[in-house]
Amino acid sequence: MPLLEETTLPQEHPPTVPVVIIGNGPSGICLSYLLSGYKPYLDPATVHPNPILYRKLQDTKHLPITEQDLEYLSEGLEGRSSNPVAVLFDTLLHPNADFGYKFPSVLQWRRDKQQHIPHLVLGRGTPGGAWHAMEGSMLTISLGIWMELPGVNYKDLTNGKRSDRATPEEISSYYCNYVKLKGLQKNFVDNTYVTSIQKLYRGHDGKGLENGGGALWEVRGYQQVQNDTHVPFCLFAENVVLATGASDSPVRLGVEGEDLPFVFHSISDLGLAVSQRKLDKNSDPVLIVGAGLSAADAVLCACNSNIRVLHVFRKRIDDSDLIFKQLPKTLYPEYHKVYNMMCSQLAAGNVAGNASINLFPDYTSFPEHCVVSFQSDMKCLLQGNNSLKAFKISMVLVLIGTNPDLFFLKGQGQYLGQDPTRPISCKQNPIDIDPYTFECTKEPGLFAMGPLVGDNFVRFLKGGALGIASCLLKRLKKKGKLISNGGNNIM
Repeated sequence: MPLLEETTLPQEHPPTVPVVIIGNGPSGICLSYLLSGYKPYLDPATVHPNPILYRKLQDTKHLPITEQDLEYLSEGLEGRSSNPVAVLFDTLLHPNADFGYKFPSVLQWRRDKQQHIPHLVLGRGTPGGAWHAMEGSMLTISLGIWMELPGVNYKDLTNGKRSDRATPEEISSYYCNYVKLKGLQKNFVDNTYVTSIQKLYRGHDGKGLENGGGALWEVRGYQQVQNDTHVPFCLFAENVVLATGASDSPVRLGVEGEDLPFVFHSISDLGLAVSQRKLDKNSDPVLIVGAGLSAADAVLCACNSNIRVLHVFRKRIDDSDLIFKQLPKTLYPEYHKVYNMMCSQLAAGNVAGNASINLFPDYTSFPEHCVVSFQSDMKCLLQGNNSLKAFKISMVLVLIGTNPDLFFLKGQGQYLGQDPTRPISCKQNPIDIDPYTFECTKEPGLFAMGPLVGDNFVRFLKGGALGIASCLLKRLKKKGKLISNGGNNIM
């Protein structure tokens, strides 16, 4: 992304915003909802199935959850997120969901416009974030109800949905409609690219923080408008929230030949090659690298188009960390089909043989293999336990995950990680935060949520919105700075 020569906004625009959110995916949308005066209370008509949590909620039922002690409420709860507030919010929205129950939410939402905190949500496209860029027809990994945001039932916006799971196209449409239904449009600035965020210290000029001075964040970037024109901007923010997700930069193998023109890192490139008829059943095989859901989607796409596949992955086929082992067969039959295909080479000693040919003639899996190199003559070299194998291929898809790109922060934000000596990685090195406020431990006034702190599923990233909103509401209330007009015309 080019760094443009940036200028400040016209003088009629307020120079300082209490909160700027970077990213307009589900994380940013949910936080905007909570900062816009929408407050969660215990619904008096419901009973939470966890008696200890329910008793705590009953004791403070006159208060919204955002004004309560989240650490106290989270104590003792267990779930599929390592962030306790994420587990808390999830069990309030979907009690005992992991046990297969479909209990109603125990929350009741009320709007108090006097609790509105002016904020801006800056996103590269329309609200929904990376969901707009995903394959439109494939089913999501999560149940539709777990993709929904507070206050609007997913099924209410999907007329007569045929499946419990949803397509990315349906989800991105839901998020766009959610912003409109909840009246959040005034907070969102679309087609906005942030190029620099840095901390500044303002003088005692009456325009800084609540005490007339102190630290502010300078946010620079540009907005892409009609005719591809770039309009630079500069904002000051008292607080910045990183909600950029994790899909910016594909993880690379780091092997010889990875930059050759037939090596790709996105499943959309396979879809494009198929639609343009560059691949067919007579082509050399497509090499797919990876053992996650993106790789499985690529296998399905190729096999459905009668394209031969070589599937390479490092893990053992019985590795308990394989995502397929965590998915119920009834809900995810297509992924279990891929897993069965991955297992098909075991009888043949991990090499294509009669057993695999009879089962899946156009597919060969290579468990416990890695790529050594790609060659310009369209050949790849694979390393097994005790052997090297060479294959002629037509295309390569390296689908081994994605990392965030925090180029707009000092040192690409590496100093914010749990291990500051390594790059930020959603799985290996998430941003280090306070578990109840989601504020970065290394940088006061800077918050992070969603995949950046290890919550990769929409179901759990909503907890970040609860933690951040609760923290900011308490701080601003203490300083007498809550805004009562509910308006926001900053850009």
